[in-house]
Amino acid sequence: MTLTTPPVAPRKPHAVTHHGITITDDYAWLRDPGYPEVTDKDVLAHLEAENAWFKSRMADQQGRIDALFKEMRARIKEADKSVPQKDGDWLYWIEFEEGAEYKKWWRSPVAGGPDELILDEVALAEGKEYFRLGAIAVSNDGRLLAWSVDDNGSERFTARIKVIATGEMLPDEIPGTLSGLVWVAGDKGLVYSLANEQWRTDNARLHWLGEPTSSDIELYHEDDEGFRVASSLSANEKWLIIGTSDHETSEVRLVPAADPQAPPLLVRARQPGVEYDVDERDGLLYIHANDAHENFRLATAPLADPGSWTTLIEGSDDFYLTGFELFRDFYVVEGRVRGLDRVEVRYYDDPARIEPIAFPEASFSAGLGENPEWAVDKLRLSYESMVSPASVLDYDVATQTLTTLKVQEIPSGYDASLYVTERLEFPARDGTLIPVSVVMRKDRLPGGPLHLYGYGAYGIAIEPGFSTTRLSLVDRGFAYAIAHIRGGDDLGRAWYKAGKLERRTNTFTDFVDVAKGLIARGLTQAGRISISGGSAGGELMGAVINSDPALWGAVVAHVPFVDVLNTMLDASLPLTPGEWPEWGNPIEDQAAFELIHGYSPYDQVKAHPYPPIMVTAGLNDPRVTYWEPAKWVARLRERKTDDNELILKTNMGAGHGGKSGRFESLKETAEEFAFILWQLGVV
Repeated sequence: MTLTTPPVAPRKPHAVTHHGITITDDYAWLRDPGYPEVTDKDVLAHLEAENAWFKSRMADQQGRIDALFKEMRARIKEADKSVPQKDGDWLYWIEFEEGAEYKKWWRSPVAGGPDELILDEVALAEGKEYFRLGAIAVSNDGRLLAWSVDDNGSERFTARIKVIATGEMLPDEIPGTLSGLVWVAGDKGLVYSLANEQWRTDNARLHWLGEPTSSDIELYHEDDEGFRVASSLSANEKWLIIGTSDHETSEVRLVPAADPQAPPLLVRARQPGVEYDVDERDGLLYIHANDAHENFRLATAPLADPGSWTTLIEGSDDFYLTGFELFRDFYVVEGRVRGLDRVEVRYYDDPARIEPIAFPEASFSAGLGENPEWAVDKLRLSYESMVSPASVLDYDVATQTLTTLKVQEIPSGYDASLYVTERLEFPARDGTLIPVSVVMRKDRLPGGPLHLYGYGAYGIAIEPGFSTTRLSLVDRGFAYAIAHIRGGDDLGRAWYKAGKLERRTNTFTDFVDVAKGLIARGLTQAGRISISGGSAGGELMGAVINSDPALWGAVVAHVPFVDVLNTMLDASLPLTPGEWPEWGNPIEDQAAFELIHGYSPYDQVKAHPYPPIMVTAGLNDPRVTYWEPAKWVARLRERKTDDNELILKTNMGAGHGGKSGRFESLKETAEEFAFILWQLGVV
């Protein structure tokens, strides 16, 4: 049955007052009071009604969706495997079989012998609407496998352990994890973190194999509700590294991996605004820290005096030092220069010897791949660009040469010579030049449709990488552009800081000014631009359609963080306390309250025309709760003055990432692109 009118959410008066300012929220009832359980009949009925409206409005697009899905799937090599990587006595790789949604994990002995299937995601996912593998870790002796699974999208994982050779499942089962799994104490113990009731990892715990989980030992507990705890091993596997951090401050403790109950060694007590991470070699700590320069330095310190840091690599305005990795005979630093990736090999005995790895294109995404061994003479790297499919490379450290081991295969065909990529810059309204990465066909007509993607939060850079799905727009005459707006750390830490807290609105105005620059350059026209973003990028979508609705021809907001003020006012929500350093604390700070209220997309919905909008949500999403997009759509329906499409799809059995499985997730991308093509009138 074709529906003729969209669902209208009832308005139920609700108001809250902070700092003497009252805000009304007539759709607050869409938050089930029993959350994270969602059982309220009225709430579920409304979400189902929105889903029915989505299905009705998209029904005529089903042929286009099917065609898009078919061509996207045809670009994926269905029977595929990764390049094997040596770790100890074994070579490890993953495989997809023909038609399979999920992977199989394999290994074979370096010395020769039969292949071993160590984990079968296909079998584990059978019969489940949702499946996601979390952590996976082989014991140091190669005998045991630990892994964790989430089967509803809530991001609460259950960890299990088995004997690889026989497949025997050990009785050990740890529910409620949200972390990696780290083998310690000669493979007799496993370190993990539990998610507490607020979905926060405030702990590092030790499980002794064969013992009940009720007797697990808490190695560390974090009292600051805004911090999260994570554990890992040092590169030489001698130390258990327990780190705790929020978005701008961190603290690290070291524990001997052989004796995880030994007293921990605190590297340096937390200082507000100082982030650092640590590794160790031959009694010397290597510390990557932003205490002396916002773009980080690399320092060293003796284990006997871990807080006494001596600079090894100075912080630099030009080189943003994003990370490092230690190996026995050399170490590698990674960073960005003018927004482009840089990988350097350096030497312990010769600080002046610096060997940058040269890559072939002017704009690309490159970095270290999986390098599990301590003593190596070759480095596994990843490489791609907006026109070059993803490649796996080996770099021979002695000869400084790159060998291509694998290039992403596109079965339906791909000719890179048909496409061109550019890195452009456009001035923001304050004069700052904003980089933009663009890819299009060489035969594209000027002024045609353009898709603009953005994120701009948490210091997350959007790399100019390759996408097979993107070709479905580009081959239909679109230019595809990535706006490297402030709020990400694409151009360094200052770039990130210029888009957070009191400068948050730079992110939104940068995106708008990039769009206007693309129009001025003749690449597209107002109203011919489709835009998309998810989570904090969905907040971006909400902000720019409030400020400049006429620029956009179609908008897709995935799990959008649009009810910013109400979420930041609710300390009981999973992420809120840890988010205050990013957005501000409106509970305690009136200026933060007023600033967030002034840009929060939900609070700023206006009575004006809006472009066509498609919104997605996940019922089990613990990051952006389902009621944020639901409330936003309800208020948009109430206030917008146009007849453009506004549709909401809530995945009733998934979370923040949408559907699981490599093909099921493609179906959602096909829906998104079908909506964009429909609204822009592109065949």
